[in-house]
Amino acid sequence: MVSTPSPPTPPDPVKTAQAQTQMNRETAVAQTGLNAMNQVTPDGTLSYSQIGTWPDGTPRFQATQGLSAANQRIYDTNKTTQQNVADIGATQSAKIGSLLNTPFSADNNAIEGRLNQLARARLDPLQAQQEDALRTRLANQGIQPGSAAFEAEMRGFNQSKNDANNQLLLNGRNQAFQELLTERNQPLNEISALMSGSQVKQPTFTSTPQSNVANTDYAGIVNQNFQNQMGIYNSQVQSNNAMMGGLFGLAGAGLGMFKPSDRRMKRDVARVGELDNGLPVYRYRYRDGGPPEIGLMAEDVRELNPDAVTTMENGLMAVDYRSATRPSRPKRAAPSVARPNRSRGQDHG
Repeated sequence: MVSTPSPPTPPDPVKTAQAQTQMNRETAVAQTGLNAMNQVTPDGTLSYSQIGTWPDGTPRFQATQGLSAANQRIYDTNKTTQQNVADIGATQSAKIGSLLNTPFSADNNAIEGRLNQLARARLDPLQAQQEDALRTRLANQGIQPGSAAFEAEMRGFNQSKNDANNQLLLNGRNQAFQELLTERNQPLNEISALMSGSQVKQPTFTSTPQSNVANTDYAGIVNQNFQNQMGIYNSQVQSNNAMMGGLFGLAGAGLGMFKPSDRRMKRDVARVGELDNGLPVYRYRYRDGGPPEIGLMAEDVRELNPDAVTTMENGLMAVDYRSATRPSRPKRAAPSVARPNRSRGQDHG
């Protein structure tokens, strides 16, 4: 029979995935190298370097930032200042215990005494003028001292006078209390400010470069190559089936149907297979033209089955394909003949 093309071996999905992963890793490494571009500015520098590898062998990189000489001096000065402020804050914080352990209170007697001094100096002269003015007004109105109207006017004036004195005491005492509280809290506020100023500023790191180069679709390429090979294989199978159909179509044409098959009539001869009976099968073209065909050579058929070959009038040979393609029968072994066993010197009758 005609040799059948072998189908392509399908790709191993595990090996394909491993190869794709390796290509992706190599692409990522190349992208990192392209994106890790060192920078130099008036304020500082940014540089990248490989510091080793990860456990799987992938390169490991590091980004390093540096300051210019001027900025480095400013940075060092700021750090020294922050350290000094922190030290002062630590010293001052020792006072917090004594401040908090001292109860906060105000000397009311001292405050009221001071306020009464202010009242005498400020309110007494004013209230005396107001009282003289009231008495003059009542006298002009004919209201005499000792009368009910006079007493009522004086009671109202005295109440206003007492209210003014009380308001002075209340406002003054509240103001004095706020001043004392501010004086007590001032050290606490200073310590808090010192402690806040000693906080370390967190450094700002640059973002890791992000690659944007597309990976090679190795798995897709492998699959497409397999599909292409399958297409070629299917095409070869169809071509062989068509040729075999033509070959055995001749065999089914009937007895006495001879086809010119002499090798001398053919060119571009190539062996493509073999029939079950041992006859070689060839692809060839006839010398007088026509498309490629597949068939037998009369010379081969004559050696195996002479009855399937005839000689045409032009001296060239033709083949009866039905007879030539018939499976050959196994030859029977010739029966063995027993020979008498003759010994030396034995007489024969």
